[in-house]
Amino acid sequence: MTESYQGMLDEEKVFKDPVHRYIHVRDKVIWALIGTKEFQRLRRVRQLGTSYMTFHGAEHTRFTHSLGVYEITRRMINVFQGRPHWNEEDRLLALAAALLHDIGHGPFSHSFEKVFHSDHEDWTRAIILGDTEVNEVLTSVSPTFAKDVAEVIEKTSPNKLVTSMISSQIDADRMDYLQRDAYNIGVSYGHFDMERILRVMRPTEDQVVIKQSGMHAVEDYIMSRYQMYWQVYFHPVTRSAEVILSKIFQRAKWLYKQGYEFGQAPVHLFSFFDGKPTLKDYLRLDEAVVLYYFQIWQEEQDEILKDLCVRFMNRRLFKYVEVNPNIQMGDWARLRELFAKAGLDPDYYLVVDSSSDLPYDFYRPGEEEERVPIHLILPNGKLRELSRQSDVVESISGKKRTDHKLYYPGDWLEAMDEFEEEKREIHMLLNKEG
Repeated sequence: MTESYQGMLDEEKVFKDPVHRYIHVRDKVIWALIGTKEFQRLRRVRQLGTSYMTFHGAEHTRFTHSLGVYEITRRMINVFQGRPHWNEEDRLLALAAALLHDIGHGPFSHSFEKVFHSDHEDWTRAIILGDTEVNEVLTSVSPTFAKDVAEVIEKTSPNKLVTSMISSQIDADRMDYLQRDAYNIGVSYGHFDMERILRVMRPTEDQVVIKQSGMHAVEDYIMSRYQMYWQVYFHPVTRSAEVILSKIFQRAKWLYKQGYEFGQAPVHLFSFFDGKPTLKDYLRLDEAVVLYYFQIWQEEQDEILKDLCVRFMNRRLFKYVEVNPNIQMGDWARLRELFAKAGLDPDYYLVVDSSSDLPYDFYRPGEEEERVPIHLILPNGKLRELSRQSDVVESISGKKRTDHKLYYPGDWLEAMDEFEEEKREIHMLLNKEG
């Protein structure tokens, strides 16, 4: 018989937290969800993937972030209680969705997803609705509760207010990761006055809005996010590590398809190589498992897999140059040819990586991803979209920034004395300017 997790704990549980000081848990359901094996797996998945190669403090996990998002949502609810448009019956739905929003993330999430055409959002749904401890806990609340939680996280829920608390342009998720990431890596960019923002948040029928008096705190938050993306999340050294990581997965998958005999067979990855992983396969994976294979593969017979793993495990990363696709990409075929001639397989050792971010956007109906803009509530009760009130936000609103970098093994290139002519031409093409 399924145990009931209804009601409150006899005594409040607290987690000591470096960002929020304390995280408070009173609901039996939340405490039970934290104790599930699927949620505990998040202790073994870093929040920032390969960023620890750049910022040595970036060792915090999806587990700590998920608790943080839960805590911010709990504090939002405290502000909303007793106000128009807030339904106290939605409290547990908001808390559970906040806690579980990242439950589907895997090891080195985004690099892993690219190579294996996987999507952490699909896995999140599978964990919440599948044969899991998480589903068992959620189902004890009501037969439809798991589905309701999944829909909030997927942004398909009819409950738009709760959805916006977890996922919008100013939400509990972003407010936690900006502060938590900044704290752990030691930069000042991600800090903003969250307490002020929480105090001026108000519920409406279909989204969270901000009192006009809190506009400057929101401006600070948006600029913090902008700086964190370009100074931290898209850092070129982190991206170099991601490129190598992706190429390791790509090479291992290719070797598997060729019938190659690994010295240490990656049994945990076989179903991913075949494109048919089950939920059980996915939940067996974490970063400790992946790094175990990388460690062992440093002694593989295949030279490319071996080299890439040595590079990743010992932080011997690729060099990079800024590229303009309109210039260097015209020389792409020639660059590949020169790399191949010098004995460097261009499929693994010549990689263009692009990053782009849209720091804030107003409403654009009909777009593939419709972003709900931040609205200010004026003293007369009317709503006004943030960029129409704030010159700071208007200056970056709707402006997508993209940059492109080309990664290559600079150490190998410099050491190839027998290919001086090719080396000179490669350098010339890499440093070509328009």
